[in-house]
This record gives sequence, structure tokens and C-alpha cells, in this order.
Amino acid sequence: MTDRPRDQLRNWLEFYEELGLAPFVRRPSPPPSAAAPEPPVRAASAAPQPREEKPVAPALIPTAPMPSLFGEAPGRIEGETLKQIQDNLGECTRCKLHRGRTHIVFGEGNPKAQLVFVGEAPGADEDAQGRPFVGRAGQLLTKWIEGPLGMKRGDVYICNVLKCRPPGNRTPEKDEVDTCSPFLIRQLDAIRPKLICCLGAVALQELLGKPVSIGRLRGQFFDWRGMKMFATFHPAYLLRNPHADAEVQLDLRKMRQFLAD
Repeated sequence: MTDRPRDQLRNWLEFYEELGLAPFVRRPSPPPSAAAPEPPVRAASAAPQPREEKPVAPALIPTAPMPSLFGEAPGRIEGETLKQIQDNLGECTRCKLHRGRTHIVFGEGNPKAQLVFVGEAPGADEDAQGRPFVGRAGQLLTKWIEGPLGMKRGDVYICNVLKCRPPGNRTPEKDEVDTCSPFLIRQLDAIRPKLICCLGAVALQELLGKPVSIGRLRGQFFDWRGMKMFATFHPAYLLRNPHADAEVQLDLRKMRQFLAD
């Protein structure tokens, strides 16, 4: 092994150790033994001899589960910060969306927020500025926060399932969501808010892990990884369907009451 691969391997092992993960340990296997000789023929009256057990080579034993650095999030990484997660995301090229983006939109707000809003994906304004919910839908969300919820935008945390804008604001594809959602889960685990509000079907379906109807499940609370989750319509839906405002106002009152208790 040349010095460069050896240095790369050492750097990966040190990064795993910083995450609190121990590497795999392979126990050395014993050298193969010579074939046992044929047992001698015994007389019928001879005492039975104990049966010789064949040695069993030890298996590969992991000392701890090892999640992929860029894939699954099997459990919370104790003490992980949003800054560490953002640094891990880096200038992400893990899916095809990086080809057309201007900026990664990681998320913004209070890292110790009691309320986190999760949307679907950045739009054109968000892609241009690198900030979540700054377009027309974001302006409406800010009104919800500062009006019915009685909070400031800086009090909450806002992010999306996807960190890059899909072309033409199309619906996210499965491979894009599968690649990006582990970072969302790590964000939520790091913040540990009192309430997570899913804005629209994409966020709700991803966190619940199954296809559901936002119209049927909006206004309801769910348990999620030791936190409470709530669902309402995406602000962009109200821009197209203003008649749904009464339902959203009811949802916002429920959220305010829950946060006040």
C-alpha cells in the first residue's frame, strides 16, 4: 500500500472515531490444521472414546454499527451540531440536482428552536439566495409565524427535505429524496424541537415513511423519534387555493396551543 491510500484510510478511521463509531475488528483465524488421521479399529468391548470437536473459525465481528457517512441515519449521533452536518454535506454532488443549482439551501434559524418547519425543496428565489422560504410562499410563512403563532422568524428553524432546487420546481424524485433526507433527519435530531411542522405532502410522507394524503392528515399530531410532528398545507398551496386559509388558521391555533402547554 502506498503512502497516499494509507493516509486516506487513516483519515477515514479518525473521522469515524470523531463520530463515536468504532471500526470493524477482524479476529485472526487459526492456521489450517492437518487432516486428522483415521481412528484405529476398536474391539467391540473397548470403552467408547470421546468425540473430537472440530475447531470453528471465528467470524467477522463488528464492535459497533457503522452507518454510512453519506447515507442512512440509523440513530442520533449524540452531540452532533448543525455546523458539523452542514460541513459533512459540503458542496454536495451526491445526486443529479447539483448540476443545475446555484446554491445549496441547508436551512436557517434558531439551532435550539422549539418549532421547526420542514418544506419540500427550494424554489427559484431560494436557489438564488441560498436561504429557505424567501419567495412568495416564504413571505406567507413569515406572516404565519409572526401573526397567529406570535413568534419571530428567528425564533424557529426552517429547512426542506431537499437542499437543491429541482428543475422547474418539479416534484422531487425518489432517488433525490433518498439521498438528501438523511441530512434532514440529522438536522432534526440535532435540534430536538418540541414540534416539527411538515408543510405539505412531500415532507409529511418522507418523515412518516409512507404515502399519505395531506388533506386527510393535516391538523394532526404524530410521534416521531421522541418528538412531536404536525402537518398542514404548504404556503404555496394557499397561494393557489386561498379558500384553504380557514383550515390553516385552525392548524396554526393548534400549534400555538401545543407550544404554550
